[in-house]
Amino acid sequence: MRIRPFDETDGPAVVALWQACGLTRPWNDPARDIARKLAVQRDLFLVGIHEGVLMASAMAGYDGHRGWVNYLAVHPDWRRQGHGEALMHEVERRLLALGCPKLNLQVRSGNTQVLDFYRALGYLQDDVVSLGKRLISDTPAGDPPRATTS
Repeated sequence: MRIRPFDETDGPAVVALWQACGLTRPWNDPARDIARKLAVQRDLFLVGIHEGVLMASAMAGYDGHRGWVNYLAVHPDWRRQGHGEALMHEVERRLLALGCPKLNLQVRSGNTQVLDFYRALGYLQDDVVSLGKRLISDTPAGDPPRATTS
């Protein structure tokens, strides 16, 4: 797998990847998430290419205190081949080069396979409660409010 920064032409393939990996939610418009990321630290939005196919992604950021990673995805056809680990190592390398002392991420509590993946990479569960508040709605006006987890 070759890792490179996201290019605007990658948008449809990244959204399809996220859908194939079950990462999209009705209250998060993936196209808007991509546009927002391209406005901030776009060099930390990475994709993985294997035999000409976009098959992995990671969206990272650093706020001067902590790094974060979102949308780590490897297409189901390419899982368990080290691609997710390679992508996470590249994210860590780039954040470390920025002076980032700690990387945080969130995993839905029932996603035990992904929790096991991160534990194998040395990630530990922090004793925190994750809170969130939506400031901009991605849903059309009139949709009922939803509880959000991301």
